[in-house]
Amino acid sequence: MIGFIVNRLILALITIWVVTVISFALIQLPPGDYITSYVAQLMTQGEVVSDQEAAALREQYGLEAPFVVQYYKWLQKAAVGNFGISMEYQRPVTEVIGDRLFLTAILALAAALFTYAIAIPIGVISAVKQYSVTDYVATFLGFLGLAVPNFLLALALLYFGFVLFDANIGGLFSAEYASAPYSIGKIINLLSHLWLPALVLSIAGTAQVIRVLRANMLDELRRPYVVTARAKGLGEWRVILKYPLRVALNPVVSTLGYLLPTLVSGSIIVSIVMSLPTLGPLLLRALIAQDMFLSGTIVLMIGIMTVIGTFISDLLLAWVDPRIRMEGG
Repeated sequence: MIGFIVNRLILALITIWVVTVISFALIQLPPGDYITSYVAQLMTQGEVVSDQEAAALREQYGLEAPFVVQYYKWLQKAAVGNFGISMEYQRPVTEVIGDRLFLTAILALAAALFTYAIAIPIGVISAVKQYSVTDYVATFLGFLGLAVPNFLLALALLYFGFVLFDANIGGLFSAEYASAPYSIGKIINLLSHLWLPALVLSIAGTAQVIRVLRANMLDELRRPYVVTARAKGLGEWRVILKYPLRVALNPVVSTLGYLLPTLVSGSIIVSIVMSLPTLGPLLLRALIAQDMFLSGTIVLMIGIMTVIGTFISDLLLAWVDPRIRMEGG
């Protein structure tokens, strides 16, 4: 087991390095740079920027250097926690991201908990009671969850919340706590607002997990070892929870690594609709402005979340499936 964990840690570190290269390269793929966008914005306001002034700005931000040089300098600073200066905000990237990274992680974690807490029981019951009313209802809700976009559901909740309850249910904090320092009251206020956007973000993932788990459970329930366990007199739910469920959870647990970044990247429109102070809207604005240090850092953070989620899913798979532990040994 120790060898399995060490092997996964080494692979995780290599993957994070590869993510830094890819994320920094992707940001520079579009033609032009931040200075190009900045000069175009000034020209729309009637100001004229000469080529010499634009060249001086590129030299100030180090944009005239080759890609390898820019990447090396950025990686050297990022290794000690300095991700550069945001060109648009003229502040350190760590300050611009600030609480947004923390709130994004909390929201993604809450959405993941909602997903598995709702999907696993429904998926198991739907498989055990195949072709029953419960199964048909779960199947209908699963297809509905996959078909309805998250942002449309968010818009509907905002509308009905305002019309029926005369309440603004957007955001993660009340107005009096939005800019206040963290305290017990602010944390409680966050928790009171967190459940709704977490539920909205988890709908599609919940529907998908229900479908996958139901299909796997139906396949495992027909295995000979389940029939043998029942023939030995074990209780029905004891048989289900002890044997087929653990095997059927393998594909579900393996998707945890992709669930966290999917929630982050897929929440951009939902965050804009519900006014959520997360990384999604900030990433969209940084990409439009070609703020490479800010957008590159956010993409890197999403990649790190993917690696962390994959590492956690590997550990959970090793705990659920002994064959993986033996392979690691």
